[in-house]
Formats: sequence, structure tokens, C-alpha cells
Amino acid sequence: MPLLRRSTVVTASVQDSRLQRRFDLWDANGDGVIDRSDYETEARRILSAFDEHETSPKGRALVHAYLAMWDKLGHMTGVGPYGAVSREQFLAAAEREVVEGGDAGFDRSLRPTIEAMVDLCDTDGDGEVSPEEFTRWLRAMGVQGRQAGTAFEQIDRDGSGRLSVEELVAAVRDYHQGKHDIPLLGR
Repeated sequence: MPLLRRSTVVTASVQDSRLQRRFDLWDANGDGVIDRSDYETEARRILSAFDEHETSPKGRALVHAYLAMWDKLGHMTGVGPYGAVSREQFLAAAEREVVEGGDAGFDRSLRPTIEAMVDLCDTDGDGEVSPEEFTRWLRAMGVQGRQAGTAFEQIDRDGSGRLSVEELVAAVRDYHQGKHDIPLLGR
């Protein structure tokens, strides 16, 4: 039984450090809180990495998904759409929704953004992400290129050489829930 308890503690520690890292990445201006502008900044940075304009259909979808994610966080923390969320508020809300909420909570909060990212990455329009498209995604997230190939192979559960929305959703969810160490956040 102590082994199980230790594993749970390690997983909780990994989850907490990843959620803290996520907060730091969203705090684009480094003021110690996150707000709507931080989410807009990240969406625009990602669009820029893909040479996509925010008024294009894919650009609008990504910005909308990020702002919807922000609106949900603002509602969960009680700050509303134009308030600011502290690190502690973010960690508590993310813990409730993404960790304790399991797959359903993750899907409610993050799946639409991941789907918009997949659509943005899918430059050839086949509904899946190729190794090259995935490398570009990770680069946009600040992950170094050498790690992309290894990460792609680990995520490609069916060995098809392409990543489906389901594989990417599972990879991001499992990363934030501390179930694997595939590098998905950088900077």
C-alpha cells in the first residue's frame, strides 16, 4: 500500500508542477496573474507560428477556443470575463476541472482548444497531424525540435504515422494528469 500512496503523491506533484508551468506560460506579461489578454497573446503567438491570420476561419476558431477557455476559467474562479486570476485560483480551478474532473472535465475545458489546434496544424486538410505538422505545433508551444520526433512516436498509439484528434486529446490530457512525460510544453 505505501507504494500506491507514493505513486499518487508523485503523480499529484507532477500534475501540480505542470499546471504551474501552464500558468507561467499563460502569464505572457509576467505580472503574476492571468487574464483575457494573456490568452489572446498565446493564441496570436501560435497563429503567427503557423503564418495564419486571426481573421481566417482557422484563426478565428483558435482565438474563439482560447477565449472560451478563458471565459470558463473566469466563471469558475468568479473573476468574470475581464478580471484577473491568481496562480492559486488557477491551480484550484484546474485541479477541480482537469484533474479531479477526469476525462469529462478535461474535455469540457480543453478539448475545443485542442481541436482548433489540430485544425490549424492540419495544413494538408486530411483531418490528421503529420510528423512535420506536429513538429510545427510543438515549436509553436516552445518545445525544441529534436524532442518532436520522439514525442510523435509515443503519441501515435495506432502506429499510423499520423495523429488523430483523439490521440492528441489523450496525449495532452494524460500529460496534464501526470500519466506520461512526453514534452508538450516549452518556453
